[in-house]
Amino acid sequence: MDWDYLRYIHALAIGGTLAKAGELLGVHQTTVLRRLDQMEEALGVQFFERNRDGLQLTPVGETAFRNAEKLSVEMENLERKLVGQDAAPVGKVRLAAEDTMMSELLGSVLAELVREFPDIELEVLTDNDVTNLTHREADLTLRPENKPQATLEGERIAAIESAVYGSASYCRRHRNMDIENQPEDCLWIIPDDTFSHLATGRWYRKHLKHATSVIRCNSLHAMHALARSGAGLAVLPCYLGEGTKELRRLSDPLEGESVDLWVHVSQDTQQMARIRIVKEFLVDRLRAQASAIEFNPTP
Repeated sequence: MDWDYLRYIHALAIGGTLAKAGELLGVHQTTVLRRLDQMEEALGVQFFERNRDGLQLTPVGETAFRNAEKLSVEMENLERKLVGQDAAPVGKVRLAAEDTMMSELLGSVLAELVREFPDIELEVLTDNDVTNLTHREADLTLRPENKPQATLEGERIAAIESAVYGSASYCRRHRNMDIENQPEDCLWIIPDDTFSHLATGRWYRKHLKHATSVIRCNSLHAMHALARSGAGLAVLPCYLGEGTKELRRLSDPLEGESVDLWVHVSQDTQQMARIRIVKEFLVDRLRAQASAIEFNPTP
């Protein structure tokens, strides 16, 4: 039996006439009559008695109408449930990012996310070596990179600017330092080879290739902590350095050394409603922070 039959039976029983049933269904009454004839002929039963006053259900028609009424209610409930699930996503979403981005950029965003979507089961993956993040089983990945792979789907957020930072205590101890003309005379906190993807690597190679006093780290968190404690100078993302009261910015953002920030989505799960909704939420909230990420000092 064609399920569409029940829709016509329901409208005919509620409307009582071909014309009113047509209004309910959004079709002409001749279409309703033709459909009714087809249903009764196909099944070999009579659903309605036709008279001057309109249509009256037969015993067979009453049985069909009761089931049509039940199906109508169930369809309405299903529609509300589906719409509700789409508006309020449910299930696991796995997000990967560097530890510094997680703490400095994503903390408040994710707090808002779980408040707005309490049925999202958020799984957070952090890694100091961002080159490994795409190999994790993550639905969404926050990555700094200027040339994403062509196979990666994503949204660009902003350009991360970096500058030279040092603590007030380090600056007091080295009042005569000249980072513009003699940067190699300073003690520098620099990243190890796991940060080779960063645009700032060019700056290190150009200005610090002969530096002998260095501390190497495999984590921006470690570089930040050491610089904040006065161990030496460090090139740090402006979103990280500007928000640290112990640090002073000792240069303008390094020209030509910015790196784009992207939110990438897994091709395997990007069509899922919860992944799409969370991605749109992250992109919207992170773009609202673009002015802090793309730091432009006041002249």
